[in-house]
Amino acid sequence: MFQSVRFASSNRSPDALILAHFKGQGLERESARLDSGGAAAAALKRPEATGELGRIVEAFPGKSRGGPKRILIVGLGEKDKFEPGKLRDAAGAVGRRLAATKDARAQIEVHHAAKTTRADIERCGQCFGEGLGLIGWTCDEFKGTASKNNERKTLSVSAPGSFGWALQRGLGLAESANLARTVSHTPPNICTPAWVAAEARRLAKKVGLRCTVFSGRDLERHDLIGLINVGKGSINKPCMVKLEYRPRGGGGRGRPAILLGKTMTYDSGGLSLKINNTMRGMKRDKDGGCAVLGAMHAVATVIKPRRPVIALLVCAENSVSDDAYRPDDIIKYRNGVSVEVTNTDAEGRLVLADGLCWACEKEDPAYIVDLATLTGGVVVALGNTYAGMWCEDDALRRRIEAASAASGERCWRLPHHDEYREMMKSDIADIINSNPDRKAHPIQGAAFLSYFVKDGVPWCHLDIAGVHLAESDKGPFVKNAATGWGVRLLAELLDAD
Repeated sequence: MFQSVRFASSNRSPDALILAHFKGQGLERESARLDSGGAAAAALKRPEATGELGRIVEAFPGKSRGGPKRILIVGLGEKDKFEPGKLRDAAGAVGRRLAATKDARAQIEVHHAAKTTRADIERCGQCFGEGLGLIGWTCDEFKGTASKNNERKTLSVSAPGSFGWALQRGLGLAESANLARTVSHTPPNICTPAWVAAEARRLAKKVGLRCTVFSGRDLERHDLIGLINVGKGSINKPCMVKLEYRPRGGGGRGRPAILLGKTMTYDSGGLSLKINNTMRGMKRDKDGGCAVLGAMHAVATVIKPRRPVIALLVCAENSVSDDAYRPDDIIKYRNGVSVEVTNTDAEGRLVLADGLCWACEKEDPAYIVDLATLTGGVVVALGNTYAGMWCEDDALRRRIEAASAASGERCWRLPHHDEYREMMKSDIADIINSNPDRKAHPIQGAAFLSYFVKDGVPWCHLDIAGVHLAESDKGPFVKNAATGWGVRLLAELLDAD
């Protein structure tokens, strides 16, 4: 919607002043002081000024030197149900309206209404900044001459005090999420595993990370057998990307946090070919890796945690050729576990297994969090409201849940149990990659992955298949566009380290 959204310490003569009110209420005292001519108060008497969350009423204060030419009063819903996360949706509505009116400078003063609820004002500022930054995202670089050329403005926003500082932080986190969304949006004829590796290198150089790419003989030397097999059918060869953040001074507190992302740049299903047009949209089977890439941007530019952080992106294209791996193949991983392939469309867990083995054996992790668009079953179970979460380490699970609450990226715990692991046993190898019995379908994926995590290593698996794409224009998100789900959750998790 905007070329960019940036924070300014002040906006002299702003185009728009942004105020807020609650359902059934007018302006509180501080907002009323900013409404010197009473135009906003008068606008709130109109019948459309319901105060519902995201409902905007406009007022025009008339000519005054240095004053705004427009006032937007955004509804925050019922006062007794307010919490800071609702400001993401409110900011989304404000951003949409500012894009429509083509205003370039906005003074944000919504915190006065929020203060009356005794909410954490810095949290309010961050949430509003996230919402503005997320709704500001656009990716139209693939449109050509047949599309209308819409000139997009840079939106400059200002806000006072700690609210303003936190708003600026929120914009930074949104920028990281928007990086993930842009990579997700990139089509598979451009976004190959090698392209992802090149983007990771560019990011590392820009923000001060270390990047290592394992491909070709490196995969063979390190027995990254899942990537080798899943990627065999494509001309675009697989790789594993490792990004490292080390705190300033080269040290850091304790062992590294490991972020692991499934990065299937395209998934045809392989020889177990997807049917009935279910291949469309499979460019976004990389969104776990996109989230990890965006999270590393946030780590380096916003969070800067005291703990080292290592990201692993397991990148491949699941395609069809004479060289493609087959149902009935048996592959053995570097940790000794052998897998009978029963379905080549259950490929994501095969490449994630490489990343889990590597993390446990090579990186001495404090904990591992993996993100993957792993199963359709989690969409059946939880819809588009929650990501599925599997985590048996109580301390890590509490921290993930706290990060989820802070970011507004919701996850719901689903069970681990040895009976689910038994479902994955093979008659001729150790385990199968997919049980044709559809019972506990999303849990099967987590049960499979658990065979590649060392005992005692805290691990959380997040299946984001239901939440990585927006199904409607809602809040700060746009229909049929990636949400960048997980970037802000991982940032909150690492910020609490």
